[in-house]
Amino acid sequence: MYEFSYHRPQTLERAVNLLDENDDAKVIAGGHSLLPVMKQRLAGPAHLIDISHIPGLGTIEVCEDPELREDRLRIGAMARHADVAACDIVRALIPALAALAGQIGDPAVRHLGTIGGSLAGNDPAADYAAAVVALKATIVTNRRSIGVDDYFQGLFATALEGGEIITHVLFPRVLKAAYVKFASQASRYALVGVFVAQLPDEVRVAVTGAGRDGVFRVGAFEEALSGRFSSRALAGITVSENGLNSDIHASAEYRAHLIGVLARRAVDAANLAAAATQAQSCGTD
Repeated sequence: MYEFSYHRPQTLERAVNLLDENDDAKVIAGGHSLLPVMKQRLAGPAHLIDISHIPGLGTIEVCEDPELREDRLRIGAMARHADVAACDIVRALIPALAALAGQIGDPAVRHLGTIGGSLAGNDPAADYAAAVVALKATIVTNRRSIGVDDYFQGLFATALEGGEIITHVLFPRVLKAAYVKFASQASRYALVGVFVAQLPDEVRVAVTGAGRDGVFRVGAFEEALSGRFSSRALAGITVSENGLNSDIHASAEYRAHLIGVLARRAVDAANLAAAATQAQSCGTD
């Protein structure tokens, strides 16, 4: 690891000023994306700006969206995976997102890693990438709001510009959703992870861990599920292995097969979860 200066600002304004004052600076939250590459000397920022002590960045709440005229789930960038997994608000509004957070890494990772850090690092095997794409989330920074379809821009690349820090993520209402992944036994990273979501106006299917350029959507699956949200609707639809990762863990061909298998499982899980919620609601009426 190369030498660096460590900064721990107490306000977002100070953190942004430190970014502007230092050309070779990186923001660090939980550190699970940045520190490993620094240890391998694949990155060597001269300044680390730790935003973990800035008040308010880890808040999880429901907020009103004046444009959509409906409530949205707001998760602060410093919310740790364990916080998201255990939060009653998340579990009530988007249980699939809470379940995903509970599958990330091991307990040590879940109690330090953050949603903002994961999205800023854009690791191609990160779980949250599939969630925000499938759920059509909005990534909000200190400067602007970025629709998720414009946010991810290739391997480890995002739309974030110099001086921008993610402050929170907004999630719209979802009808049905589920996430299923085939994880590496060593790291718990997704060899393939599929998040399926039925939103009020569309169906979205996002895949992480499989693509050479990171997270991607499967249009053929989305079109089929828009007509009938059932795993049977995906019968006979395959995913090309072109553009998929092939490494010591799994070949591109195997990953292509897994995408179809996991997508069908995710649809079944989403339907089961929705049916259980409806039954519970009827039982309390």
